[in-house]
Amino acid sequence: MQTQPLAKHESLATVLELEAFLDAASPNMRAVEAVIRELSQSEVPVLLFGEEGTGKRTIARRIHEGSPHRGYEFSIVNCAKVGAERFDGQPGSPLLCKGTVLFDEVANLDFACQSGFLNSLIRLEQDGRRGLPGRLICGSARDLELEVRSGRFREDLYYRISGVCLRLPPLRQRKQDILSLTTFFLSKFAAEFGCPTPVLSEDTRQLFYDYAWPGNIRELRDAARAIVVLGDESVAMGGLRAVLMKSDRNRQGERVSLKEAGRAASRETEKELILEALAKTRWNRRRAAQELKISYKSLLYKLKQIGNSDFEAS
Repeated sequence: MQTQPLAKHESLATVLELEAFLDAASPNMRAVEAVIRELSQSEVPVLLFGEEGTGKRTIARRIHEGSPHRGYEFSIVNCAKVGAERFDGQPGSPLLCKGTVLFDEVANLDFACQSGFLNSLIRLEQDGRRGLPGRLICGSARDLELEVRSGRFREDLYYRISGVCLRLPPLRQRKQDILSLTTFFLSKFAAEFGCPTPVLSEDTRQLFYDYAWPGNIRELRDAARAIVVLGDESVAMGGLRAVLMKSDRNRQGERVSLKEAGRAASRETEKELILEALAKTRWNRRRAAQELKISYKSLLYKLKQIGNSDFEAS
């Protein structure tokens, strides 16, 4: 089993990020925040529904930080990797922790684990402990009601873990929050990397606002990190624009890859340098190669890679 406890030194940073995540203008998130305040003070099991990247882990931490269990550990159980033996009631079982445990993507539990999970919950009630010693939260990107109807998830377990079901809106339904979240992440990563906070151009701000963000908050966070790491917005967006648009068309739900964005930005920068050298040498490719300090053969190869149509002399 893999758990991810919230370390003490992370607490302040986590709280600040949670505040930025929820301190938003959209009615959707104001409604979610109101529910979170109520849930923090109760012991009812919570089931969080939301697409990948909508912030299920962040919301679970917010509930934990506002609850009577905040002095204990916050742990995340990766349901794709947990085994049935972790529900045997022995010391170390996640259900015996006094803090908050999030069963991440609970729909990934196989039937043996689902049965073990259910039996553990029943056993804890029968032992006279008044249920779990800690707080139980489950998260799922898949609709568990559909999973139950299709026979892939136990109905009796579903009803035990879904005392309250909270659906998290995708970022495309939180348009008012995109720019404030972008500003937060730019400042966060600028502080981490020790560099100035980038100020985005109007074109980039409009692109961020118009983009569908299929990877939600996680994808926006990665895009902001790429801009900070690459330093120059024009260079960064040369790569990110292509990556974001490609993701929007072909890769619904996939994260923006920082490595891919970096490579795309490097290609754009290289293209600009080649164009500049060609213009300076009046499109004399041998002299341009000398200016660029590469071989003539390398320049021809790069021109072929980029496409001759981009380098037609006017």
